[in-house]
Amino acid sequence: MREALAGLTVRGRAFLAAGVTAIVCAVILGQPALTRVGVLIAVLPLLTALVIGRSRYRLALVRTVTPQLVAAGQQARVSLTLTNEGRTPSGVLLLEDQVPYVLGTRPRFVLEGIGTGWRRHVTYPVRSDVRGRFEIGPMAVRVSDPFGLVELGRTFRTTASLTVTPRTVPLPAIPLGGAWTGSGDNRPRAFATGSAEDVTVRDYRRGDDLRRVHWRSSARVGELMVRREEQPWQSRATLFLDNRLRSHRGQGLASSLEAAVSAAASIAVHLCHRGFTVRLVTAAGEDPASAWHLRDSDLNTAPLLEALAVVTTVQQPRLATGWLAEGAHGGLTVAVFGSIESMDTALLRRMQHQAGSALAVALDVDAWVGKPGAGDGTAGLTQQGWRAVSLGPHDRLDAVWQELGRSSARTGAVGEPPRVAR
Repeated sequence: MREALAGLTVRGRAFLAAGVTAIVCAVILGQPALTRVGVLIAVLPLLTALVIGRSRYRLALVRTVTPQLVAAGQQARVSLTLTNEGRTPSGVLLLEDQVPYVLGTRPRFVLEGIGTGWRRHVTYPVRSDVRGRFEIGPMAVRVSDPFGLVELGRTFRTTASLTVTPRTVPLPAIPLGGAWTGSGDNRPRAFATGSAEDVTVRDYRRGDDLRRVHWRSSARVGELMVRREEQPWQSRATLFLDNRLRSHRGQGLASSLEAAVSAAASIAVHLCHRGFTVRLVTAAGEDPASAWHLRDSDLNTAPLLEALAVVTTVQQPRLATGWLAEGAHGGLTVAVFGSIESMDTALLRRMQHQAGSALAVALDVDAWVGKPGAGDGTAGLTQQGWRAVSLGPHDRLDAVWQELGRSSARTGAVGEPPRVAR
């Protein structure tokens, strides 16, 4: 009852005040008829508060977001299914779903005549130009009486998440190099030549093709032996993103960090489609949740894009080296750098030494704050053996990537970054 009285609306408080005033005036003026009117006006909001306060609403809400992973600028839809599981019909319901500001305005609904077993399904769109992971909900419900005298607030606890990944652009195919390392299924081992010792064999298993039986090894061990499946190889790539605060300039969507994240996302998708297994490493080190994702599938790029969606700047001055301490992985390393400082030289040399091929996109970060060309770090990278190209705020990423593919022919001009058409 106390909560219901606190939920009196302006209209309900006005009714209560008018009723009390009428009663006082009736007593002073000696008008019994006015007293009855005052009592009726004053009792109406109190009676309404009593009824609503003692009502037990059992409302169930199911919220789904489809799809749960979208690119920046794409639309998702939120579906709401509201059910009245109680036996008491409710009055007017005012619903407002809590939505982050970047996803749009908060949707509001007015529902009337909700009886026992009532069920309603509604949808609304959400869209964000900002990457990140957002929580949609909880739903706020205000129960009102038909006269609008009392409103009580209720809140559902459930929420649903929506991940908005960075924008990506298709990249042209360029020579990458340093691709084949480790094991996978891209490069078969030939068995056509060599002696029995050169052939990898195993015990015969039921169902093996008899044409794969290696008779020479079978005769030597006295049991059937078959050739192993062709030994697989795989192409691995390490995608490095420098997300240190001191390495970037600008704020919000116009910052160099957002350009770096978008470039890293585009490169990740491109490498996966080129047949690479990709791991993501940031200035803070390797994220186990985004390590060595499989190739050639949009589903397999999702963990990488999800990790890039929530990348933020870190305060540390130096780049983490723990991911290099595990040993040289070889293969391809593609890095997206911000501002490069002299203290980074040793790590850049180490990264290049452990990579089969080292490519870099260096952001001209000072151009994001009106100082074109001042932050170009390709000279230091080429001195350490990297194939590097500069990316400015007005450069097209696909053109920069294409120029990176041509840069190997001009590595003789150490310290002179290639020029990119804007």
